Amino acid sequence: MLKNKSYIGISFVILIFGIFAIPKIIERIQNGDVVKGDRLDNVSNHGLTDERLMLIGPAPKFKLTDQNDKLISNADYAGKVHVIEFFFTSCPSICPVMNKNMIDIQNNFFGNPNFGIVSISIDPEHDSPKVLKSHAELLGVKSTNWHFLTGDKKYIFDIANKGFNLYVGENSKVKGGFEHSGLFALVDKKGNIRCRKDDYGNPILYYDGLEKKGVKEIQQDIAILLRE
Repeated sequence: MLKNKSYIGISFVILIFGIFAIPKIIERIQNGDVVKGDRLDNVSNHGLTDERLMLIGPAPKFKLTDQNDKLISNADYAGKVHVIEFFFTSCPSICPVMNKNMIDIQNNFFGNPNFGIVSISIDPEHDSPKVLKSHAELLGVKSTNWHFLTGDKKYIFDIANKGFNLYVGENSKVKGGFEHSGLFALVDKKGNIRCRKDDYGNPILYYDGLEKKGVKEIQQDIAILLRE
C-alpha cells in the first residue's frame, strides 16, 4: 500500500512538471533558443553585451574653419556618429600613427552618410586651411564628412583642455613643440560623448588611437551607435 502511494506521488510530480515545463520547452524550440545560454550568448557577441554604451555628457560645441576654408561647427555633425581627435600636421611622433588609424576607421565606414570625423589642429598658426587641405590629400582622405579644422589657438586649447578634458599644450622641449594625447573621442548622433566600460565596469571615457585594441573597440562601438 505504501509503495502504491509512492508511485502516485511520483506520478503527481511528473504531471505538475509536464504542465508547467513542457509548454516552455516547446516555445524555446520554436524560437530557436533551446541551445542558447549566458556563456554562449557572450561568445556570440564577441565580448560585447546588448547594454547601451555609457553616456558621459554633451560634447563641447565648436565653430572652426576647415581645409576648404569653410566654417564648420558641431551643428554640421548633428545626426551623425563622429570621432574627434586633436593633432597637428608637423607632428613627428604620434600623429602619423593616429592618422593611419583614422584612415582605417574612415575606410571601414566609408559611404555611410551618418558617420563623420573631426580632426582639430593644435598648431593653427602653421596649419592653415591650405596646409590642412594638402595634408588631407596626402593621407588619402576621401570622406566629405571628415573635416580638418583650424582657428584661434586659445579657443582650440579650451575645447581640448576644458571641454573634452584631453590635455594639449606647448612644450619647446619636445619634438614638434606640442604635447597631446593619442586619444579619440566618440560622439553619438545627439552630440553626446559615449564610451564602453573597462573590465571593472568603469567608463573608459576615450579610446586609444595608437593601439590596435583601441581602434578595434571604437569601430565596434561606432557600429553600435549607428544602429541606434
